Parts: sequence; C-alpha cells; structure tokens
Amino acid sequence: MAQIQHGRLREGHPVASAFRFVGLAVAVALVSSACVAAYAAHDVVATAAPPVHIPDLPGRTAEPLPEAPAGQTVGEVNMLLVGTDTRSKQGAEYSDSANQSASTGSGNNDVNILLHISKNHDSISVVSFPRDLEIPIPSCPTGSGGSSYSSSKAMLNTALGRGGDDRNGLACAVLTVEQLTGLDIPYAASVTFDGTSAISSAIGGVTVCLATPIVDYNVTPPLDLKAGQQTLVGPDALSFLRSRHGVGDGSDLGRISNQQVFMSSLARELTSSTTLTNPFKLYSIASAAAKNMLLSDTLNVKTLLGIVQAVQKVGLDNMVFVQYPVGQDPDDINRVVPNVYAAEQLNTALQSDQPIRLSGTTGDAAEVDTSPSATSTPKATATPAPTATGGAAPTPRATKSTRPGSAPAPAVTLPPSVSGQTAAQKTCSKKGQH
Repeated sequence: MAQIQHGRLREGHPVASAFRFVGLAVAVALVSSACVAAYAAHDVVATAAPPVHIPDLPGRTAEPLPEAPAGQTVGEVNMLLVGTDTRSKQGAEYSDSANQSASTGSGNNDVNILLHISKNHDSISVVSFPRDLEIPIPSCPTGSGGSSYSSSKAMLNTALGRGGDDRNGLACAVLTVEQLTGLDIPYAASVTFDGTSAISSAIGGVTVCLATPIVDYNVTPPLDLKAGQQTLVGPDALSFLRSRHGVGDGSDLGRISNQQVFMSSLARELTSSTTLTNPFKLYSIASAAAKNMLLSDTLNVKTLLGIVQAVQKVGLDNMVFVQYPVGQDPDDINRVVPNVYAAEQLNTALQSDQPIRLSGTTGDAAEVDTSPSATSTPKATATPAPTATGGAAPTPRATKSTRPGSAPAPAVTLPPSVSGQTAAQKTCSKKGQH
C-alpha cells in the first residue's frame, strides 16, 4: 500500500494542541480547595471571554452533569476542542505579510480534538481529526443572522471560517463533527497560538522523549532539539505541537501522532505530580485558560469541575488517544477521506459509550520508548479487518445504554489500520523519511 502523502503543502496551518484538553479540564479544579475557592471562582469567571452559544438544534442537548454521592459527578461528556491558526492579534512574530496572508480573522480549525468521557467515568477517548479530512460540511448559522452554504465535500479545517466570527465558527466546527460522528457534542472550546503558549507556561512545561533530533525552521520559534528527554514550555511547546516538517513523514497525520506523544506525557505528568491537588498551581492554569480560550456557554464552573473530577478517576490505561480513521483521497494526494469501515466502528463505539482499544501501532511520528526506564503496555489483539476507504456515510445516532452503577460496557477493539496510543504507553517523537 502506498504511503499517504497528503498535507505536504507550504507551512500555513500550525497547530495548538493538548493544552485545550488538560488546561480546560483543570481550569476550575482549584475551587475544591476552601482556601482559594471563593476568589478563584470569581476571578476565573470574570477574566473569561464572553461564552459561545452553540445553537439548540433538534436532537441536541446540553445537560449539566448531575451531582453524585461522595462529591463525584456522573454523566457522559462529549467536548470538541479546536485550535485555530489565526495570526490576528498573535504578536509581532506573526505580523509579517506572509503570516497575515496565511490566516487571519477566525482562521482555520487546524486542530480538532474530541474528548469523550464515558458515563461511568471508566474510560476516556481522545479523538484527533486531521485538518485535511475531506467530509460534508453542513450549513451553519453565521454572525450576520443568516446561514453559510453547505458542502458535500470540503476540508474540515474550513468549518471555523464559515461562521463569520469566532463564536459562530466554533459552533460550525461542532456541527460538522457531530454530522461526521453521529454524536451530540454540547461542549466546545477554542484556543489560539498565544493561548497555547500561556497555558503551557502555567503548567510548567512538559517533558517529552525524542527518538531522533527534531529540527523545523518553518515554525516560530524554530525548533532545533536534540534526541533524548526534552522539557518544552511556552513558545517552544507551541512550535513542537505545530511542527510538520520536523516529525514523521511531513504530513498532518505525522503531526497528530507527535501531538499524542505530547498529550500522553502531559497526562502522565499531571496524574503523577501534585499539580491537580495544588490549588495555587491550578489557579495559574485556570487563569491562563480563562483569559486565552473561547468557551461554549454550556461550560460553566460546575460543569468544568465535574469534568476534572471525571478525568481524575480514569486510569492511564483507560485513556486512549486515537487518530480518526482515514485513507488517501483518490481525487487528491494531499487530502484524506474517512476509512468507512474503521470510522463506523469508532463512531458506533462512541455513540454506544463503549471504551475503545487499539490493535494497531503509533503513527509515523512516534515509536514506543524502549529505554530501561520506560514501562511497556500490552497491546490488544484483534482479527484483521478490511480497510476500504471512501466518502463519509451518514451515521445514525445510537441510544446510550450505560447507566451509573452498571457494569462497564464491553470494549471495542479497532482495526490494526487505526493508529494511536494510551496515556500509559511511553512513546518518543521521531523524524521520518520525507
């Protein structure tokens, strides 16, 4: 099978990544500490940007997470986390004509990550959708009060720009991913370059493993990292997450697997450190997130607190990062389309609130860490399945069957063609052949 060569275009679509997931989830966890609760809750809410209203369309709900015994919460969570590549108001380093020509205004939704937390909070699925994914995009509400045009086939990262402004653009990205997956997605957030750098600095940096040197002068600031363990913070973390030419095969798929190395390392560091129990540390993260992220109006303080409680409950082995199943677009070598067989399995598992398991490998920009300090994680096995590709088929919505207190839903093992990793797997980023 020929190697997918999509996305080898001029560097004009940088990435902001995992900070939306963890930064958003921990944004208000500090309110559980009495010593800073009152000040934190007021200050974080006061500094946040005005929220985004995601249109109430038929079949879509935004139910708050109900309270459960012992201070915990129950409830399934579907949240879309969007990274925009806009250069507007991003500082002098992006003010040159080339950057301004590349993306301004709402920008493109170059990062699209779906966070699915199971109703019983026994599993988390983090699904990354390639920006170059060609799929149908629905008509979306616009800032002028009208509606955008629909497309039977267009790049996913054009959805953000169809709303006419940041708020309606985020809603359009949600509607597009809902149509693709068959899910209700009541929660959403977006972040810019500056936001990613600020949240990274508040977290204190993330240590990642590099199997090879990572060099990329197409990002700002340029990357020139030696192999080994590297701690990335602020603008350097942003460049690492943006990099295409320095990792994998130079495509957006390689960049996704590089981001998964970062996200899994971040998850391990946060769960093994005192960050999630340090109210002052969390306040710093919360403030950075509130000032630099655009949130849907469904993401109030109580909901965010419920989400972070759910994240804390799930073990690293049950936190799975997966790339949405795709194959090369037969009409364009630089684009991808859904792998119908594998995508239907993933969509159905998410709709049915079932955990997912991987039988494939990491993506092109990652490899398992074989150093003595790394802990191996057994891989699941599955019978090989067809990997036909094609256009996105409509996916029916499924009725959720898992109830609080019930036995865990059976896991769905995805075909070997689907790449990803668990948070427990220690992996290293690497440069590919391109």
